[in-house]
Amino acid sequence: MPDTSIADDKPTIDVTDNAARRISELMATGDNQAMMMRIAVSGGGCSGFQYGFSLDDRQNDDDLVFEHNGIKVVIDEVSMDFVKGSQLDYVEDLIGSFFSLKNPNAASTCGCGTSFAV
Repeated sequence: MPDTSIADDKPTIDVTDNAARRISELMATGDNQAMMMRIAVSGGGCSGFQYGFSLDDRQNDDDLVFEHNGIKVVIDEVSMDFVKGSQLDYVEDLIGSFFSLKNPNAASTCGCGTSFAV
């Protein structure tokens, strides 16, 4: 069960153990120790919108914060409208390793999984 840290009336995302482990590994390298994972949605990509994953050391006033296994994931309110109820995972398979967002709000996705339509 995820240990998200926002009020019950707010939308949530689930962060898997695998995603938390990989974020922790990234934060432990170099000067990244104070950072958190940021998920953002922007226009573009094959299907209309695309996901962005980055490390960030700044939490904005409109960010929603999720914690799992000691790591923080932040998402701005506008992006959250597109990804609420999603699951953030870190996938390791034959084609490579990458962060993946399983988004129940997406009506369709592209083949690479980085863009979606609502």
